[in-house]
Amino acid sequence: MAEPHDLTALEQAAAISRGELSSVELVEHHLRRVAALGDTVGAFVTVTAEPAREAARAADAVPPDERGPLHGVPTAIKDLTLTAGVRTTFGSAAFADFVPPVDADVVRFIRAAGLVSLGKTTTSELGCSLYSEGHVAPPARNPWDLTYTAGGSSGGAASAVAAGLIPVAQGSDGGGSLRIPAGLCGLIGYKPSRGLVSGGPVGFGAFGLPTHGPMGRTVADVAALLDVMAQPVPGEPYLSPGAPPGGFLAAARAAAPGRLRIGRFTAAMLAEEPVHPDCVAAVDRAADLLAAAGHEVVEVSPPLGPAAWPLFEIIWYVLALAPVPPERESELLPLTRFLRARGAGVSAGTLSATLGELQAQVRLGARRTDGCDLLLCPTLCAPQAPVGWFSADGDPATDFDRQRRFSPYCAIFNVTGEPSVSLPVGATAAGLPVGILLTGRYGDDARLIATAAELENSSGGWDRHPAIWRAVDSANVKGSGVGRLTP
Repeated sequence: MAEPHDLTALEQAAAISRGELSSVELVEHHLRRVAALGDTVGAFVTVTAEPAREAARAADAVPPDERGPLHGVPTAIKDLTLTAGVRTTFGSAAFADFVPPVDADVVRFIRAAGLVSLGKTTTSELGCSLYSEGHVAPPARNPWDLTYTAGGSSGGAASAVAAGLIPVAQGSDGGGSLRIPAGLCGLIGYKPSRGLVSGGPVGFGAFGLPTHGPMGRTVADVAALLDVMAQPVPGEPYLSPGAPPGGFLAAARAAAPGRLRIGRFTAAMLAEEPVHPDCVAAVDRAADLLAAAGHEVVEVSPPLGPAAWPLFEIIWYVLALAPVPPERESELLPLTRFLRARGAGVSAGTLSATLGELQAQVRLGARRTDGCDLLLCPTLCAPQAPVGWFSADGDPATDFDRQRRFSPYCAIFNVTGEPSVSLPVGATAAGLPVGILLTGRYGDDARLIATAAELENSSGGWDRHPAIWRAVDSANVKGSGVGRLTP
C-alpha cells in the first residue's frame, strides 16, 4: 500500500484525474510533511500554506478536459526565483523582507499548468555557492544522511523532493546548481539547453550561464515539468531551440534515442583533482548499461581542462555583483563579500577579453569531442560533503577553492550552453547516492531525455527513498484525512 507522497508527480496527477485524490488532499498531505520535516532537512525558507490551499481548491474546480499532465500536483519555487507577493530572499539576510511585485516567467507557467506551490525552497546566498547554508533558513541537508549537505544552489529543492515533501521542484543552474544537489540526493536534475527556458522577465542573461530547470525522482516527472517550463517568450536574449513534437514527456516515455556514440571521461575539468573511486564506478556502471543498450561508448578527452578555470573564475566573481542595498552589504556572508570584492576589481576590458577567450576554449572543446552524440562523466569528484565543510576554516578563498575541487565538471556545460542531466546511477558502500552526468548536443534535449529514460529503465528505476521518507505518514499524523493508495 502506498502513501500519497509515494506516488510520482505524474501518478499523483493521474490519481486526481481518476477521482481517487483531490489537489486539496494532496496539498494538505504534503503540507503536513513540510511541517514535520521541513526544518529538519532545511528545505524551505518560506511556506505558503494558505495560498497553496486556495490554489488547490481552484485546481480542483478546473474541468477535467482542461487539465495538463501535472495538474493539481504540489511543487515549490526556488528562493532565487521571483514570485509575486511571496517573500523571496535570494538566500540572503540582506533581502530577508523582500517581496517581488512580479513573477518570473517560469512561475507563471507553473501556476498556469495547475501545479500548486507550497513555498520557496532554500538556496545559497545569491546563488553563489554549491551548498545552501545561510542566515535565513536552516541548512539544506541530504535526507539520506543529515550530516551531509544537500548541495546548492538548489539545495532546498533537492532536500524537499528527496524527503517526500514535494514530488517535483523548480530550480535553476548557473554552474551545476540543479545537477549538484540532484547528484548528492539521488535525484534527477536537468539543465536545459541555453534559451529553451525563459529567464525573464528581468535580468540580462548572465552571459548565458544560468537557466531554470526541473528536478524530480523520475525522468518522466522531470520531462513533464520541463514541458511546463519550456515555452517561448518574446524578447529573450537567446533563441530557444524549441521543444520536440509531442513534448519532452513523450520523449521520456518512448525512451528510444536510437543508437548513439557516447564519449566517456572521468578526468576532472576545472581542477587537478583525483576522482573518488565511487564516482568512477558510477560512470563505469552507466557506460556498461549504455553499451548493453546498443550504444557505442568510447574514451575521449574532456572538452576543457583546468586551464579554463581562471577564465570561469573571473566570470563567477562578476556574477556575484547582483545589486544589494549598500546599507545591507554587511549582512552578506563572508564568501559572498569575498566574491563581490574580487568582481569589483574586474575591468570591462578584462571581462570582455575573458569572455572571448572562454568562447575560444569552448570552440576547441567542441572540436575535441566532435562525433559524440552525448558525453558521460561524473557529476562530482566525491560522493558527499559534510554540512559546514566548505566554510569550516573561515577563509572564503579556501571555501571557494574547495567548491571548485569538489565540482569540476558541471560548470563547463553552463559555459557551452549544452543540455546536461545528473542521474543517480551509483551508490556508496553505505548506500548514499552517486550521480553521473550525461550531456547532449546543444538543442538536442529530446534525445538526452530519451537516453536518460532508457538508462533509468535498464537500471531498474531510481525512485529510491531514504529512511526519513517513512518518518511521517498518514497513519501517524493526526487528522490526516488521506488514506493509503494502490499506485
